[in-house]
Parts: sequence; structure tokens; C-alpha cells
Amino acid sequence: MATAEQIKSLIKSHLQDDRERFLTIALQLAACEAHKGHITLARDIRLIIDKQKTTPLKVISFQKDLSDFIHSSQPKSRLADIILEPVLKGRIDKILKEYYQRQKLLKHGLNNRRKILLAGPPGTGKTMTASVIAGELKLPFFNIQMDKIVTKFMGETSAKLRQVFDAIQDSEGVFLFDEFDAIGSERSRADDVGEMRRVLNAFLQFIENDKSNSIIISATNNMKLLDKALFRRFDDVLYYDTPSSEEVIKLITNRLASFLGDLKVKEIVNETTGLSHAEIVQACYDSVKEAILADQTTVSKKLLLNNLENRKSAYNHKEK
Repeated sequence: MATAEQIKSLIKSHLQDDRERFLTIALQLAACEAHKGHITLARDIRLIIDKQKTTPLKVISFQKDLSDFIHSSQPKSRLADIILEPVLKGRIDKILKEYYQRQKLLKHGLNNRRKILLAGPPGTGKTMTASVIAGELKLPFFNIQMDKIVTKFMGETSAKLRQVFDAIQDSEGVFLFDEFDAIGSERSRADDVGEMRRVLNAFLQFIENDKSNSIIISATNNMKLLDKALFRRFDDVLYYDTPSSEEVIKLITNRLASFLGDLKVKEIVNETTGLSHAEIVQACYDSVKEAILADQTTVSKKLLLNNLENRKSAYNHKEK
């Protein structure tokens, strides 16, 4: 039979959602039973563990009225997959650590960071960050389609928000409100209408009263549009910017991979000024595709510079 310490450790690891420790202790129990000659019991424990290890995590499907504006997935992205400045990665790592040890914090009357605001230009890694957090924590990722939540009918948007927060309470996961300024804009703006003020007030109330275990992430491309009352409702605010020189070098080197050849990435860093992470990545992929179609095994400096310039031209045209 299992020792008292093993039973206590097993229960504790389960209550703390420490899956790896739980499985480790269970394997120790199997080994202990095998040593005592209880071969059948030891084998059955190992079979249960093996089955659990190979069972993929479930992606939760919502009822029809929710699935219309909440898209669910199970990301495989990890923190090592995203290229950000070290300080920003450290802030993300802190969110992960506090989630893993939230029971320890709770014993001291403290809550883990789980209401996060991400702010910065498009393509700088905000959505990817939310996906990475879900992937690292092995939680389902729910992307809330803001364009389908906001409607012209009075009261309908607030009603949909209530449904979303009910889902946040019922289904533990990472919930992303992308393009959050659609409902989070400053209430005193001259072009605002009364209905959107009510929607924002509803959101403020919902997020403040939320006591779930889910992680709620809001992302905006324009911090200046957000109502000041929002900021105290979030546990942390992460600011994103276009990539630094070091990040550009890592991005291009990683994305070109075997097509890098003898390309000196440092020589073209200045040509990426003003471009986001996503635009640089796309320029790399465009260059690789052109190299493949031209039966070339590497990407030339000229080819990459041309595609970076194409991305700049597209961006500049969009800004006009």
C-alpha cells in the first residue's frame, strides 16, 4: 500500500494542478507496489498513466450562440518560440510562475496575475503572447471575436459580454479580447454614443467581479483610446514596440533558417526600421518562397531587401 506521505503528496499535487508531479508520484506508487509483488496493480497504474500522457488536452466547444463569437483552440506555442526583448519575456514568465504557484500565493491572501493588458502597434506579438501563455500552461485558448460581439442593437453587446464572462467562469482557459479598444474607448470622447458607454461600464463591472481561475487578456493597438478606469482593473500592463536590432537579427536568422546561407543579417538591420515583427517575418517567408521557385538554395541580400521594401511600401500606403 502507499505510504501516508505518498498519499498526501498525491492529493497536494492534484489540488495544486501540478500534473507532472502528480504523474511522478503515481509512478513511484507503481514501483512501490511492484517491489511488494503486486505486479497486476503496478501494471494497471502504469497503464493509466501512459494513457493519460498520450491523451491530448481537450479543446472545449461552446454552445452554438457562443461559438459564433468565441473561437477555441489548443496552442502548442512556447515561450522559446516568441522573439521579444528580455524584459518583456521576463514579465510573461512571471505570469506563468504565479499561475503555477497560485495556491501558495492564495495562502497569503494574494492572487496570481491573471488580468493582463497588452498594448502596442499591430504585428508586435500581442496575440502570439496570449497563445504562448495558453500553450505554456496547457490551457485552452479562447479568442473572442470583438467584431461579432459589438452590435448596433441596444443591450445586445452587454448581453454577449455577460455570456463571455459566464464562459470565463465555467471553462478555465486563456481568454483574449483582441482589438479591445472596440469597447474600451474613453467614455468622454466626443464621438462616443451612450450605448458604448454602457458596454464599457458593463465590462468594467464584469472584469472587476470576476473570480475565476481563467486568465483574461485584452490587447489594443492604441493605448491612448482606452478609458483610464480600465487600467486599475488589470493586474499587469505589457507594452510592445517594433523589434530592436537584436530581435531583428534573431527573427531573420530563425525564419530564413537553412536558406540563410552567408547572408550578413547585421548589414540589413537598418532597412527594417519601422517594421513590426510580423512584417519582417512575412518578408522572410516571401524571400524563401521566391528562392524556392527560382531553384535557389539560399536567400540573397538583394532579394530580402526587396521584400522588406515591399512590406514598407504596403505599410506606408496603408498609413496614407
